[in-house]
Amino acid sequence: MSDKEGGASEGGLNVTLTLRLLMHGKEVGSIIGKKGETVKKMREESGARINISEGSSPERIVTITGPTEGIFKAFSMIAEKFEEDITAAMTNSTVTSHPPVTLRLVFPGSQCGSLIGKGGSKIKEIRETTGAQVQVAGDMLPESTERAVTISGTPQAITQCVKHICSVILESPPKGPTIPYRPKTMPGAGHPAFTIQGQYAFPHQDLTKLHQLAMQHIPLPSLGQSNPTFPGMEAPVPTSSQELAIPNDFIGSIIGRQGSKINEIRQVSGAHIKIASATDGSPMRQVTIIGSPTSISVAHYLINVRLSSVVTDLGAL
Repeated sequence: MSDKEGGASEGGLNVTLTLRLLMHGKEVGSIIGKKGETVKKMREESGARINISEGSSPERIVTITGPTEGIFKAFSMIAEKFEEDITAAMTNSTVTSHPPVTLRLVFPGSQCGSLIGKGGSKIKEIRETTGAQVQVAGDMLPESTERAVTISGTPQAITQCVKHICSVILESPPKGPTIPYRPKTMPGAGHPAFTIQGQYAFPHQDLTKLHQLAMQHIPLPSLGQSNPTFPGMEAPVPTSSQELAIPNDFIGSIIGRQGSKINEIRQVSGAHIKIASATDGSPMRQVTIIGSPTSISVAHYLINVRLSSVVTDLGAL
């Protein structure tokens, strides 16, 4: 994850680091900009190398490599660009909750213990010091030894959070080889119904393909089980869970009229999705996704598509 090189820099030893981000297509488009102008500017001003994985997958890997100061500058510019996107989409809208900027890091599983700390002490310290929300996924990303680490907050909080994460990377190198996560191409991903411009209609054949994708890791005998199983229990299904925080103003768009949208997401992904009741004074609602790693990925993707379409629609008002 890091290579120490000789030579002095502002921070003492000149250290080159690599951090990987998991992004959806719309986020990648925002980072690239028209004719690649935005990413070119980010590369020039930060001094970091920013590479975006190829492919028609709904998720892409953005790799950022450079000295620590270059990494911080690149993250700061990415977070500020996403903040601009959110603000632009909310112009003239009636929504009162301003969604935080959210980035997903891909992190070697062997380093996650150091990031969390004994009894959660390190991650608590990072949250309290930076003001950012940090969540470490409980399970590895499919066919890899990496986990998703979600950080959300203001661009400033995110940049401070990344500084803490870089310290953890340097202090606790990965143990053993890391099998990197590579997003899979989703069947039907090129179909117009999968674009994020306010569309959310799934042609029947693509719905079937997505459902098959979500179910492909589940052995047949377990499909009839009504109750999800949890890690640590003897069960044929590798079930895990992921939690998301969604602003109250957007929760209705996830649920849909009489639950139509949430039921569609459940059907397509094969995952169980629970939405917590509103908490007094809290602008966010907790959403828990339970299922196989693949079904969780599909459900998470579909929820993000729904949120993106709502924000896009608000921007057009």
